[in-house]
Amino acid sequence: MRILLHFRRVLCVVSVSLLLAGAAFAQAAATPKYDVSTETKLKGVVEDFQLLPPSGPKPQARLVLKSGTEDVQVYLCPKSFLDDMGVTFKKGDEIQVTGSRVKVDGSDLTLAREVTKGEDKLILRFDNGKPAW
Repeated sequence: MRILLHFRRVLCVVSVSLLLAGAAFAQAAATPKYDVSTETKLKGVVEDFQLLPPSGPKPQARLVLKSGTEDVQVYLCPKSFLDDMGVTFKKGDEIQVTGSRVKVDGSDLTLAREVTKGEDKLILRFDNGKPAW
């Protein structure tokens, strides 16, 4: 009986550890890394502002920036960070973005480090690319 109880405990601990490791791996694989070597500056007009997913506990703020003839997908930060900073973006806003261009699932995405709108500068990441939120 004691051996069976011990076996169940060990099995439970191993199962939980595997689940946590799997979740951590999936999150790490899905999250693109900021690459300072691909940093660029873009100027343009906000074409669209999106929250992905649109509902749920942790929506992420993204926008589409019309820069010249190019539409650039820009990842900003979690929506809660924008809310904490009191910043909003809407179609037609003229902004400048400093960020890292990365590939995600074969598509180009810019991870914003800082965004300038008028006289306001929003710092989303530190110089090394680590998130400020």
